[in-house]
Amino acid sequence: MSLHTISVLVEDKPGVLTRVAGLFAARGFNIDSLAVGPTSDDGLSRMTIVVQVDKKPLEQVTKQLNKLINVLKIMEHEPGEAVERELMLVKVRAEGEARARVLEICDVFRVRVLDVTHRTITIEATGSPHKLEALLALLQDFGVVELSRTGRIALARGDRGIRERGAKQKAAAAGSEEWTGGGV
Repeated sequence: MSLHTISVLVEDKPGVLTRVAGLFAARGFNIDSLAVGPTSDDGLSRMTIVVQVDKKPLEQVTKQLNKLINVLKIMEHEPGEAVERELMLVKVRAEGEARARVLEICDVFRVRVLDVTHRTITIEATGSPHKLEALLALLQDFGVVELSRTGRIALARGDRGIRERGAKQKAAAAGSEEWTGGGV
């Protein structure tokens, strides 16, 4: 199994998120990360789904996603072909000498300090999932009090957006990396 990042352009309507997530759940796939937000087009939202699954079953789920009326476009991001970012808020213990070391780590990773108390420091970090994992590994030594992560978001590299990608490929072959949705 391998990790796959998929962008799904959907109509911003009630129940769409439930139907999309339900397709993965019905096949026993655990979604590692799911981020949803508005796009620059009114009435459209973009979902970024990260799932660990084999390629063949993922193609089957993608075909079924395309059948959902509110799904406009689906695009799998190949490794290295997308810019991926995540946001993490972390509250870490930082008393005495530990405070200076935590602040030094914050400086090296170029993260923002949001809140400081006598016992803790709360920071905001954005970056690739690998960067955030490296930061978190260093902060674990001090004691993480609380952690919240947004999940991954991604945009394909290059000049075109998801709306332009695959426009000529409405009848794309089943093994294609980009699919265009139907129904809208």
